[in-house]
Amino acid sequence: MDMNFKNAGNELTVELAGRLDTSTSPDLEKELSTRLDGIQSLIYDFKDLDYISSAGLRVVLATQKTMNKNGSMKLINVNESIMEILEVTGMVDILTIE
Repeated sequence: MDMNFKNAGNELTVELAGRLDTSTSPDLEKELSTRLDGIQSLIYDFKDLDYISSAGLRVVLATQKTMNKNGSMKLINVNESIMEILEVTGMVDILTIE
């Protein structure tokens, strides 16, 4: 999985490409742990994300809990297959998806 982080003041955009799964989610979690201080708006850009597993969903949900205290979080450019996973798991009721 490729990760690209773009800071704009107190906004952070995380662009993910490839597969967010058991082998890659710890890398994302580690990166986010050092980048969220002072961030009030977090945007996950899933434009090039092909797959997300339960481990990936756990990282996204943990980030949502952190951002609920600090500001806001949203997912953008979610493709049809990822959206289906989010719907089946009930994450669409928890996350802001545009």
